[in-house]
Amino acid sequence: MTNTNYPSATETSQPTAPRRNNMKNLMIGLLAAGLLGTWGYLLYDKNKSGQQIAEQQTTLTKVSDEKSELQNNFNAALARLDSITGANNSLQGDKTALQKEIDTKKGEIRKILNDKNATKAQLAKANTMIADLNSKIDGLSAEVARLTGENQELNATNTTLRLEKTDLESNLKNTNTEKEELAKTLDVASTFSASNIQVTPVNERKNGKEKSTTTAKRVDKLVVSFDVENRVAQSGPADMYLIVTAPDGKVIADAAMGSSTLNTRTDGDKPFTSKVNVDYVTGQRKTVQFPIHQGDFQNGDYKIEIYHNGFKIGEGVRSLKKADYSADK
Repeated sequence: MTNTNYPSATETSQPTAPRRNNMKNLMIGLLAAGLLGTWGYLLYDKNKSGQQIAEQQTTLTKVSDEKSELQNNFNAALARLDSITGANNSLQGDKTALQKEIDTKKGEIRKILNDKNATKAQLAKANTMIADLNSKIDGLSAEVARLTGENQELNATNTTLRLEKTDLESNLKNTNTEKEELAKTLDVASTFSASNIQVTPVNERKNGKEKSTTTAKRVDKLVVSFDVENRVAQSGPADMYLIVTAPDGKVIADAAMGSSTLNTRTDGDKPFTSKVNVDYVTGQRKTVQFPIHQGDFQNGDYKIEIYHNGFKIGEGVRSLKKADYSADK
């Protein structure tokens, strides 16, 4: 039998116990290293994702804050506009012209503010439009201030004018009152005065001659004469009214005049006998003569009243008596 240094087949096919333990430990080490690597990667990836989420959250918060600020600025601008135009009716026309542009801008701004994914460029655009709107509101505010100042001046002027108007109306009223009183005074003052009143009974004879008589039966007419004068009355025609009352109390009516009534200022309406038109010259004395005819004159007192301007300016009485045939012989 030959001796060799090589292990037998039995020895080579069966590893020894220490070698097997080393292999097992190596495998466990590799698995542990792989597992640790995987955990490390997962932890790194999770930290990186958390960082990205935090950055995104910060960005979203910043965008949200910008949107909120823009929304607040926009609301403040609209509030200013309402405050300016709401209390000034005179600016309604300007507000209407501006409102068209505002409505367009409001739509664009709200679209941007309502967009959750609005970009910085869009937010910048909204900020620019809000700034432009505020600029227009500033101009409108200055216009309001100017118009308010003018309105205050106009109110002050109107107040002064109203006071002046009140004074003028009061003065005019006083003037009109004084004028009316003066007119009444002049009207009364322009009334004629009558003097030297005479009533002559006349008998008209067949030969055309006239003879004064006091016998009622022989009287054909009563000739009334008087003088009128006034230093205030204007020159021109003036109407005198004669009222002749017979002894029986009836007013003698002129056949040509018919039944006529005179409105007097002190005695009411009175029937009159005749109207005499006198052509008068201011300041001159004028003699008026007028005949009164009647079919048959009665014996008794005949009363003659003279009126001008509604006032009685004189009166006289003439008595007629019964016939005295013995006296006529």
